[in-house]
Amino acid sequence: MAISWPPAGTPFLYPLVSGAALAIAIALSRRGQKELSLAPRERLAIVFGAIVGAAGGAKLPFLLARWRDVSAPVALLATDKTLLGGLVGGYLGVELPKWSLDVDVKTGDSFAAPVAAGIAAGRLGCFVGGCCYGVPTSLPWGVDFGDGVRRHPTQLYELVFHVSAAVLLWRLRSQGRYRRQLMKLYVLVYLAYRFASEFLRPEPPWCFGLTAYQVACMGLAPFFLWLWWRDADASSHFPERPARVESADRREDPSSRRSEGIVAG
Repeated sequence: MAISWPPAGTPFLYPLVSGAALAIAIALSRRGQKELSLAPRERLAIVFGAIVGAAGGAKLPFLLARWRDVSAPVALLATDKTLLGGLVGGYLGVELPKWSLDVDVKTGDSFAAPVAAGIAAGRLGCFVGGCCYGVPTSLPWGVDFGDGVRRHPTQLYELVFHVSAAVLLWRLRSQGRYRRQLMKLYVLVYLAYRFASEFLRPEPPWCFGLTAYQVACMGLAPFFLWLWWRDADASSHFPERPARVESADRREDPSSRRSEGIVAG
């Protein structure tokens, strides 16, 4: 017997879970950035850039696809969005304010696990909202999303992927492994996952039998591999300075700050 989803009379679940996903990502990223040497306005600009970039990247492909339709932008603000575009847009949205404020602190490692956790919660929102499902299946865990056909619950498959990624990224950061590369590692692995999982989604072929998402994954992978190579090369020549951690006693002692400034000068 097929599982029927979403339950009737629960339209509020999707925005509720989506809002919770955003709150999780922000809360965890703020916690992870405490050890970074950033001024309050720099932190605010980076978080704001991440949110705006993710929102814009998630909507941009649909706006471009329907740019001739005058009414589409208003409708699309409340409907269509793509996780892949949001992830890349969020990455670029962080880099822009860092560049404009001349921030050379690498922040990607602090974002990687929180973003993965937030996206996992967001995919739960897709499941309860009955969108982003897969192709028909005869497997016993197939879900009927309202059309009388059992389908792959690809939202839950991806939820498992992002939860696993969040745990792994958190462990890698705590162990000091892949420093400066965790966000790029996450994006690259997700591009590979998304390319493969597209075969389980009812997306129409766009080019050479591949969906638009698969083509996008193939186009984005070299860019993020280049970013990996660039940061790895920079790290070998200019090792990243450890984050400054000051004790409460030292922060309260003005004389220690003055002496520190004399030495630095």
